Amino acid sequence: DDLRDRVAGRRADGAVADHLGRLLSATGFEAWLMEAALEELCAQATDRLRALSGGRYSLVVDDREFLVRDHHHADELRSVRTLSGGETFLTSLALALALAEATAELAPAGAPTIESIFLDEGFGTLDPETLDTVAGAIEELGAGGRMVTIVTHIRELADRMPVRLEVARGVNGS
Repeated sequence: DDLRDRVAGRRADGAVADHLGRLLSATGFEAWLMEAALEELCAQATDRLRALSGGRYSLVVDDREFLVRDHHHADELRSVRTLSGGETFLTSLALALALAEATAELAPAGAPTIESIFLDEGFGTLDPETLDTVAGAIEELGAGGRMVTIVTHIRELADRMPVRLEVARGVNGS
C-alpha cells in the first residue's frame, strides 16, 4: 500500500511536470501568456461594455474568440458577429478602451503612456440614445485627462466636443 501511494504521488508529480513543460515550451508559454492577456482584456472590456450597453452585454473569450453574453435574453452566449452595427461599435469601443488601459498599466515606471485615443467614425450606426451614451463616455475620458479625437459627420456629437476642427468643402478643395 505504501509503495502504491508513493507511485501515485510520483505519477501526480510527473503529470504536473509534463504540464509545466508544455506551458513553458516556446509555443506553450506564448499561448498561455496570450490567453491570460486576452482574458484580462476581456474582463476590462466587459466592465466598459456593460456600462455602454446599459447592462445588456458582457464579453466572454472562448478558444481565443470573443463571444457576447446577452443578459436581456436569458444570458444567451453568441458570436459577436451577430451584433448590430451599433452594438458592434460599442463592443469595439469597449475593447479599444480596455486595451488602452491595459497598455498604460503594463508600461514600466517612467515610460510614456498612451494619453490619447483616436476614434474614426462608426457613430452613424448608433441610435440617438446610444449616441448619447457614447458621447458621455468620450466626455468622461476627456475629463479623466485623456485626449480623445473623433472623426464624425454627426452634428449632435460634434457639438458636444469642447474643441473641434471642422473641415468644409470649398471651390478650391476642403
